[in-house]
Amino acid sequence: MATLNRHTRVDMEVVAAILRDVAATEILPRFRNLQSSDIREKNPGDLVTVADEASERVLTARLRDLLPGSIVVGEEACADDPALVRHLVHATEPAWIIDPVDGTHNFAHGKPVFGLLLALSQGGQATAGWIYDPVGERMAMVEAGEGAWMAGRRLTAKPAAPIPQMQGSLSTKFFAPEERQRLDRLRPHFANTYRLFCAAHDYLNLLTGVGQFAMYNRIMPWDHAAGTLAYAEAGGHVAKFDGAPYRAADVEGGLLMAPDPATWANLRDFIFPEK
Repeated sequence: MATLNRHTRVDMEVVAAILRDVAATEILPRFRNLQSSDIREKNPGDLVTVADEASERVLTARLRDLLPGSIVVGEEACADDPALVRHLVHATEPAWIIDPVDGTHNFAHGKPVFGLLLALSQGGQATAGWIYDPVGERMAMVEAGEGAWMAGRRLTAKPAAPIPQMQGSLSTKFFAPEERQRLDRLRPHFANTYRLFCAAHDYLNLLTGVGQFAMYNRIMPWDHAAGTLAYAEAGGHVAKFDGAPYRAADVEGGLLMAPDPATWANLRDFIFPEK
């Protein structure tokens, strides 16, 4: 570990190896092997499985050992103690932000659209991130100022196109019902919109040229800290609905991503004409 460029750095490949190992030992053996007693609801419609809990527990221990003095903000720990997420705002020490199984609903129903999301942040800003698709064996890694990479290849955002030619993730799940219906009526105006119910795969789509935009109303750090940094480092434009910059500590304001600022503005005006 060394301090450089005002933030704590770690060996990116060592962290990637930890994610692969935890997926191999705690997650994949349980995929399509869950019993009903292995799944429960944290909140109505919000599932957690023994794989989520076990993988977060192991990741927490191993990441703390890797970076002594760091703190961990995990999705499942925050479900038990919501106040934990506030540590990201004021923490001076490096903080690991973990989504141990992103796309839990898919995972619990045997669908291979799930992944692990991990970010390292300092002062409320993500400085490094990892997005791992264990079924597809895809690992995207990003470090602030160093670009986003997968399998030795630098990743770049897919170039802009007119709205009728664009495809991406239009996530309407966490809007009020009337607004969700209005947004769903916009789908035919795009070439394609998809709902994967997995931020990890949404971001992998943005990073590999499948998607050109993504929108979310609910923004929790474990869902977006790693992916937003990766997309920005790939050349994409990331901002909250009001145009303000996104920080890993943010939990309100929505998120919109597009290939460049001009396309972002056009999309925001099209999706939210009254904002």
